Amino acid sequence: MARRHSRMARTLLEVRQNMMYLRSSRRWGQLLAGAVLAFCTTVHAQEWPTKPVKIIVPYAPGGVTDMLTRLVANKLSVSMKQSFIVENQPGASGIIGSDRVAKAPADGYTLLASGMASLVIAPSAGATPFDPMKSFSHVALLGGPPLALVVHPSLPAKDVKEFIAYANAEPDGLSYGSPGSGTHNHLMGELFRTRTNTKLTHISYKGGGPATADLLGGHIKAAFLTFSTVAEQVKTGKLRLLAVTSSRRLAEHEGVPTFAELGYGYLTTNNWCGISAPAGTPPAVLNKLNAEIQKAMRSAEVREVMKSEFIEPNSLDAAGFTEYFGKEIARWAPVIKAANLKLGG
Repeated sequence: MARRHSRMARTLLEVRQNMMYLRSSRRWGQLLAGAVLAFCTTVHAQEWPTKPVKIIVPYAPGGVTDMLTRLVANKLSVSMKQSFIVENQPGASGIIGSDRVAKAPADGYTLLASGMASLVIAPSAGATPFDPMKSFSHVALLGGPPLALVVHPSLPAKDVKEFIAYANAEPDGLSYGSPGSGTHNHLMGELFRTRTNTKLTHISYKGGGPATADLLGGHIKAAFLTFSTVAEQVKTGKLRLLAVTSSRRLAEHEGVPTFAELGYGYLTTNNWCGISAPAGTPPAVLNKLNAEIQKAMRSAEVREVMKSEFIEPNSLDAAGFTEYFGKEIARWAPVIKAANLKLGG
């Protein structure tokens, strides 16, 4: 009987030891798998890019997004010793080109020049085949010029307070122009209209050029435009600048206040763009790309262009840009809803 109990005790001890060994083996296996994954990711980041990288600009050539993207791409081609090729694929408010990147392999070789129209406004204004936060990994903020409230010199209003009073005194209010329905400028105008209770009617144009032309001709008396498109006309006195959406006054226009100074802090914004990648792109690649873009943005050449376009510099890492992106979506979604804006069906 005693021997039987002794054998049972030894058997139980062996079972416990085997179970401990198996658990230990599993833990080591998990640790080993994690180490291998981390090693492979690091090696991939160190080697990337080993072939040309394509950056899709989902708009036509010539705009601020196109210009900034090409400028940074040239710098990346030099610093990373690999070609960064910019390809324009416009259409459907930037949705077509953005969707192409969302469906591309998450290997760091297809990137998107992301921005307000395609990934902030369009998803909230209608059906898009992608989710702006789930379908992309957001890499770096390039920035963008501020917007401005500009008026024809014949308008009696000399500042924003007088502008509101003048518009509200008119029987039918005042018409204002923008580069188009659903643009950042349009939304800024709608936010201004609703929050200040100003009698304004939106006039949609096919771009900032036509809107500026009609404003210069006196066909409309006011417009919310990207400041860099009207800077020369403001400088020569052909248009009057009432306020800008930048966080601080513009160097060449120190006499013109920001909206924030006037008590409209919610109007602080800029027509920004950035670089994004397909969701699932290795974090090490994203971080490496962000660091190289930040280095490019600090170069004298890029800073000079940014200054000429009234673009404020930033230093957001990939995580910071992702957070910024999410806040912009949350910020503008209710404005889009209030404007009853519908895009893409």
